[in-house]
Amino acid sequence: MNEGKENGQLARSIGLFALIVYGVGDMIGAGIYGTIGVAAGKMGNAVWLAFLVSMVAALLTGLSYASLASRYPRAAGAAFVTQRAFGWQFLSYVVGLTVTCSGLTSMAATSRVFAATLQPILGVPPWCIFLAFIGALTLVNFRGIRECVWVNMVCTAIELGGLLFVVAVALPYFGSVNYLETPPSAGALSIPLIMSGAVLTFYAFVGFEDLLNLAEEVKNPQRNMPWGIILAVAAVTVIYVLVSVAAISVVAYADLADSKKGAPLAQITRVAAPWLPHHVYTGITLFAVANTALMNFIMGSLIYGMSRQGLLPAVLGLVHRTRRTPYVAILTLAALVSILAFSGDISELASATSLLLLFVFALMNTALILLKLRKGEAPGLFEVPLLVPILGCLICGLLVVSRVTTAAAGTRAPLIAAILIAAIAVLYLVVRPREPIAVAG
Repeated sequence: MNEGKENGQLARSIGLFALIVYGVGDMIGAGIYGTIGVAAGKMGNAVWLAFLVSMVAALLTGLSYASLASRYPRAAGAAFVTQRAFGWQFLSYVVGLTVTCSGLTSMAATSRVFAATLQPILGVPPWCIFLAFIGALTLVNFRGIRECVWVNMVCTAIELGGLLFVVAVALPYFGSVNYLETPPSAGALSIPLIMSGAVLTFYAFVGFEDLLNLAEEVKNPQRNMPWGIILAVAAVTVIYVLVSVAAISVVAYADLADSKKGAPLAQITRVAAPWLPHHVYTGITLFAVANTALMNFIMGSLIYGMSRQGLLPAVLGLVHRTRRTPYVAILTLAALVSILAFSGDISELASATSLLLLFVFALMNTALILLKLRKGEAPGLFEVPLLVPILGCLICGLLVVSRVTTAAAGTRAPLIAAILIAAIAVLYLVVRPREPIAVAG
């Protein structure tokens, strides 16, 4: 597909509705299933506010991405835009691999979610479960993950249906609690608390930026791309807010955060739909988490491609003789994800993922500002007011600064993100790529 895009030969067959469905499906998954309980434990009944703030950051950045894609539809990756705007090869390399590292921390977080969901049933140490989970994903990817991609639409339908069912059975409980109550340990509701919580819940919006990969396959992209992004993010926000309100209306936020009492959505249906078999929602949660992690593992192909272009060590480009899969890249990913899974809990790994992406998104908004102000830079088919990337840059930056400076939120997530970015910088000095990562398309 990438080659087709480079040649400009793709048919524009995706309409607005299909684009919205794709966007919703890309965002919904392990993020909401895995973080709703953790986020409720940190923010109490005010968790819904964090999702609203996350939505603003996602929507503003999404519009900036849409504008960038209309300017450079054949190579709209973050690294390419960085190179175009800043002209600094080192920065474009760091940005490109930071996006990849966000996938690693996301996989580590989903493996933790999987373990936390299954541990009460199996009664074995969580590390045994998440290592087995990572091992199983590695075997599937080694066999050929492309064989599994076709089931993604079915997975999305199950995940979305599970969330809508939870909202439906919880409706009678709406209005039963104080929706601004926070945990005693968090203190009174404040802007720093909301911003810190928004960094965590932003993890549930990860995937909206992937809509730009379809830029050349969308009908009337100057109209449908921005509306697709806006409506997909808006739809997901409504679902997330309703699910968070449903969760805290039915189950105390302290119980939602306690993994020993079961998956958060399973706790809700246990109360609001006692007639439903106990483990149905535990199964749906495991299904959603496994699907998200499996899709993330496609990065094995990305790392393979980067190594073949001299952007990563050549050994990562080796292909298995019989399976024809990049087995060294896959095993390397599995090892890195396993290490990261031991480095933090669900909250810390999800926050680290958000911090890495917010760093990239702040740069993308800044890049659009520079490109819009640069004389001679051709505009795209879809342009946004200068205020959009300015606000997008500000809110992404504020979320990062708020999370880093909020002592109560812990320092491990920023540390994980900082170590990964530092490792990328060292790798650049070792590999010394002759051309920017952007050439990978």
